[in-house]
Amino acid sequence: MQQLSSLIIPLLILFIVSYGLIKHIAVYEEFVDGAKEGFNIAVNIIPYLVAMLFAIAIFRASGALDFILILFSPLADFLHFPAEVISMGIIRPLTGSGSVGVLAELINTHGEDSIIVKIAAVMFGSTETTLYVLAVYFGAVKIKNTSYAVQAGLMADFAGFVAAIAVCLWYFS
Repeated sequence: MQQLSSLIIPLLILFIVSYGLIKHIAVYEEFVDGAKEGFNIAVNIIPYLVAMLFAIAIFRASGALDFILILFSPLADFLHFPAEVISMGIIRPLTGSGSVGVLAELINTHGEDSIIVKIAAVMFGSTETTLYVLAVYFGAVKIKNTSYAVQAGLMADFAGFVAAIAVCLWYFS
């Protein structure tokens, strides 16, 4: 099985090239055109990426994250889940690398076997960087009206956070 899995990508590439040759498509030229288009998209994304990273840095440095954690700690206590995972719930929709940092911080503070880290890890794997994706990719293709996408994405993230807490508390406790 491992030998087969190591052959999948080369076989897929061989299939694509063969199919293109059978259909009389200039495979290499099409590949180069696609790479040029991808490079142009990457260049167009840079301003949106810088703006999003700047906003996240300001959010963390201003102390707003700490304030929100203090604000929601009584709710976490009331609902019987660790308040420390709220930081993952706030940062994850904003940035992937920031949420990796939050997860690493939780691992260093509480240990990799703690329920806090297990919940945060499941949150990390079960949700998306919704606001980051919308800001960068929708901005790159000039989509202005993102209200429904924001609502749907944040509701899905919230459902992922709640499910991560409930499943981890049920399974690991």
